[in-house]
Amino acid sequence: MPDGPQPSAHEQLEAGLAAFGLQLRGAWRPEVKTWASGTDLSINLPDGQPAVMIYLVGVVGSAFWPAFKASTFYRDGLPDPLDRWSHAIGTELAARWGALAVFPFEGPPYHPFQQWAARAEQLKTSPVMLKIHPTFGLWHAYRFALAFSSELPVEATVNPSPTMNEADICLSCDGQPCLQACPVQAFTGAAFRLEACADHLHGSPDGDCMRVGCLARRACPVGTEYAYTPDHAAFHMRAFIRQH
Repeated sequence: MPDGPQPSAHEQLEAGLAAFGLQLRGAWRPEVKTWASGTDLSINLPDGQPAVMIYLVGVVGSAFWPAFKASTFYRDGLPDPLDRWSHAIGTELAARWGALAVFPFEGPPYHPFQQWAARAEQLKTSPVMLKIHPTFGLWHAYRFALAFSSELPVEATVNPSPTMNEADICLSCDGQPCLQACPVQAFTGAAFRLEACADHLHGSPDGDCMRVGCLARRACPVGTEYAYTPDHAAFHMRAFIRQH
């Protein structure tokens, strides 16, 4: 028998995620199947029973980037390397923990990750249409969720109230610089002009937007210490223009 206290479930799961630069991003109990707009936020397990607890897993800043860049998924030249990398990790962790892994990129039908995220963390929709976190700003994302048939003894934060009751940091932002930074004014504060953005990127393949990432996103003053590294940001921009 090993000496000393054994790692808790929380420590084991977080260690498994940290090996890939991923983080446990909160959890929520889907006892109430509808919330806010009435969207069904529940999920059924393979046996047909509803999940009792859903844990969200995601990235903050570029912490995951070295692990992903070192993987065969990044180097094999096949489509969707980040999604395939996330799928492999999520599936392996789900098998290890007796959970069901679900992913935002699998569908239709697609799982409502944005609504799930709002149940697990204090998020708001920013003027650039991304969810803003009070600490991480716009520099975070969700890669998969782990759904359990019983509550795992993991000390994940369970958001006690919907984010609609929280202060909106974007409304109090002085000047909202994100809306001024885009060279083609693709963001109106209420909508995203996709065609204007895509045309600009295709027409300026060596411009700042492609080299360091969306300038509107970088202009946000919240969580600047978590901003993506240039090669990480450029990876996402290349993926965006391939789709548009």
